[in-house]
Amino acid sequence: EFIKPNDRLSSFERLEIYNRQYWFRLFSSFEEDFPGVEAIVGRKRFQSLMRAYLEACPSTSFSLRNLGSRLVAWLGENPSYARPHFEAAREMAALEWAHIEAFDGATLPRLMPEMLLGIGESSQIALQPYLGLIRSRYAVDDALIAVRNESGSSNGSSNNASTGHIARKLRKLRSLPREDVFLAVHRHEDSVYYKRLSREDFQILSALRQGKMLGEALDAGFEDSAIPEDQRPAFVQSAFAHWMELGWFCVPSEDEGRS
Repeated sequence: EFIKPNDRLSSFERLEIYNRQYWFRLFSSFEEDFPGVEAIVGRKRFQSLMRAYLEACPSTSFSLRNLGSRLVAWLGENPSYARPHFEAAREMAALEWAHIEAFDGATLPRLMPEMLLGIGESSQIALQPYLGLIRSRYAVDDALIAVRNESGSSNGSSNNASTGHIARKLRKLRSLPREDVFLAVHRHEDSVYYKRLSREDFQILSALRQGKMLGEALDAGFEDSAIPEDQRPAFVQSAFAHWMELGWFCVPSEDEGRS
């Protein structure tokens, strides 16, 4: 009644064109957001993963920006789609989602140095909403940078060479001994950066993110730390000065303040 047939297509066939276009748009957006996951699991397996994820977690937002927001949790429940490299794929997905959030996440007013004067062990310090904290057992930051650097060519033969280079690089990554990698994913002047952190940095920032008081966050940061106690005050002073300079500390929103 609403969509008329023509001399070539039935009403249903005309409607199906838009249905297919919608799915192609979803596939294209998902591939753009998670090139690192695709490089790890391989093109064919990634196609199956993508279709299964989008059927289980369809878009519920007006923006395709949020399309992959549930991928990390979904992979945890459906590891078979990323085997035999499930762990590396899930950690890469976490980094790529953190990249998306860092790119356009909210920015709150920065905490200014004079605001720190009244802060003590029982104080809470808020972190910028866009700041992501990632712990990985693989160098996913190096791998993702390699993928993104190699994926810009429009020449077919160059693309094939790039794909081979990426595959070799990722095979090498998967064969390396695992290591603890601590990352901050942050934004500076409208660009996203990955910053390696020490274990102590990561544990302090993670505790602050969880709403722990400053004294509790410092205790968590130096748990099982090899840094001698007499060197810890200087370490904290240097780290906090650097984080202030990067603008990672912020004035909490009213909603966060009430919670």
